[in-house]
Amino acid sequence: MSGEKKTETTPHAGHRKRLRERYRGEGLASFAPHEVLELLLCYAHPRGDMNPVAHALLETFGSLKGVLEASPQQLMTVKGVGEEAATLLSLMVPMFRRYELTLTEERPRIESTAEARQYALALLAGERTEHFYVICLGTNRSVLGRRLIAEGTVTEVAAYPRQVVETALNLGAQGVVLCHNHPDGRCEPSPEDVKTTHMLFSLLEQLDIALLDHVIVAGNRACSLAELGELKPKRR
Repeated sequence: MSGEKKTETTPHAGHRKRLRERYRGEGLASFAPHEVLELLLCYAHPRGDMNPVAHALLETFGSLKGVLEASPQQLMTVKGVGEEAATLLSLMVPMFRRYELTLTEERPRIESTAEARQYALALLAGERTEHFYVICLGTNRSVLGRRLIAEGTVTEVAAYPRQVVETALNLGAQGVVLCHNHPDGRCEPSPEDVKTTHMLFSLLEQLDIALLDHVIVAGNRACSLAELGELKPKRR
């Protein structure tokens, strides 16, 4: 009839509503990876079936982690993923990283290797290229500040000793924690990582600044070189 008002009663609309209600009632714990993506995609695409797009994303990037760590440009190579959806999906990990960082800033002390790992994960989890940070601590292990020393390719980053030393001196640090990430997922330190750590340990020791840890982040894992015994003074 010409006077009837049309409403969206497609199966897709009902499915979207059920996904939202399920999330509000249960959280994400029972959601399959493709359902998590469907729920997110619903907010970028107001209509349509997002199930095939969610499955295509998982097939392309291998896992939910792979999808959320992909760049907007990579995401837009998948059919059905436009600029809005790519922006939304790629925003998730940086937003979580910012959230984690606010937690560490509310408790700005690094008093153990566990706290060093937590701080490093908050800075670096999900980064697609290597980053090298120096974190400066005061006498009570409070965080005085941090500086991004170097940003490299997906496979390597150079640690610049002079910038590490200058940052520690400028902030009046009594102790330093270094951290960098391995985007390839390898959490163990490379021979070059160990060599760089030993060199920086010696440089800072000459200035009465303690190198307390060097943390390597890979995905959601972190490795402490202090725990591996690589931060002990060498016998003279």
